Amino acid sequence: MSRHTGKEVTVTSLRVPRHLITAALLAGTALLATACGPSASPAAAPTVTKTVTVTPTPASPGPTGGTPQPSPTGTGSPGAEACPTSGLHVSIGNGNGAAGSVYYPIVFTNSSSSPCTLFGFPGVSFVTAPNGSQIGDAATRQSDKPVVTVTLAPGGVAHATLQVVQALNFPAAKCQPVTAHFLKIYPPNQTEAVVISFTAKACAATGQGVTVLNVAPVQPGAVDS
Repeated sequence: MSRHTGKEVTVTSLRVPRHLITAALLAGTALLATACGPSASPAAAPTVTKTVTVTPTPASPGPTGGTPQPSPTGTGSPGAEACPTSGLHVSIGNGNGAAGSVYYPIVFTNSSSSPCTLFGFPGVSFVTAPNGSQIGDAATRQSDKPVVTVTLAPGGVAHATLQVVQALNFPAAKCQPVTAHFLKIYPPNQTEAVVISFTAKACAATGQGVTVLNVAPVQPGAVDS
């Protein structure tokens, strides 16, 4: 049972248009989805490719076995080729006698238009004629001089000392002495020889331990300094 207090209450009915209700519902749904959804990630930074060129440092060579060989010394010039026989003028200088021997400089002059090098010992022997056969043993090498690389500019000069021992110092049976008139000379490290006139007593015997010719390595200049 209803009880009346004696006061009247007036209720005003408010009608909201349907399209406004629909819009409000859609806005609320959007806000709810935004609030409940995952947080947006920040944009990734762009990838930068950087190319670096590295020059490797050559490694130091390690130790090697065997006895190290001495490096050539002297007036070597990088890039200069060995003097060919065709680019050299070869001659014999004045001799100096001493104790049963005579010493002669074999003089090498660069007759080409380019610098070249000489290194080591020439090959020397007596021959019977310019195109003849060898007489006796070829010159042995003397090691009391340093082996150096000598660079010859055009017109430059180097020499190798040739010792000619008196053949009559040896027993005739072992020496078999003869008179030679030509020397055949190979410049160092060359296979082409030159033949020059040179008269001396030689030993025709070979392998008998008689040494008439001895040659030293090439040195700078026309004579020993």
